[in-house]
Amino acid sequence: MKQVGQHAAAAAKYIISVLTAGYIALLLLFVGVSGQPFEEVSGAVSAAVDTEHLSGQDSMALKRDFGLNSAEFSGVLYYASAVSAEEVLLIQVADDSQISQVTDALEEHVEKRLEEFSGYMPEQAALLENAGQSVRGDYIFFVVSQDADQYMKVFADSL
Repeated sequence: MKQVGQHAAAAAKYIISVLTAGYIALLLLFVGVSGQPFEEVSGAVSAAVDTEHLSGQDSMALKRDFGLNSAEFSGVLYYASAVSAEEVLLIQVADDSQISQVTDALEEHVEKRLEEFSGYMPEQAALLENAGQSVRGDYIFFVVSQDADQYMKVFADSL
């Protein structure tokens, strides 16, 4: 009887080890740090941006719209529309502790913009409700667009 208990304990340890290794592998696959420099990732994203509807924004626009200081990050790429809710934002954080700061700012930004667009442009509010966001390693990508899925794919493929 004692041997059965020992075999069960050994089997349980083996199963836990396999599950832990699988979990770590998934984390590395989906959240792993990208080895790509900002210039390459931002170049791929920029090439996909619809510049007929979106224009490049400066650090003052980032501060105004998100409350974020571009000088604190390793890289920032920001495009926005003057007449719709559409926007594309790519940030490479300098430190992992900045990830929650940025994701909190994105959440607040979406809430504020929903209030602005809900009353008079419901189709724009719908875009905001379906905004795409991805955190991959030290990169944070945010997009509000009818083509959000395409932008998200370009971002993921650039890493």
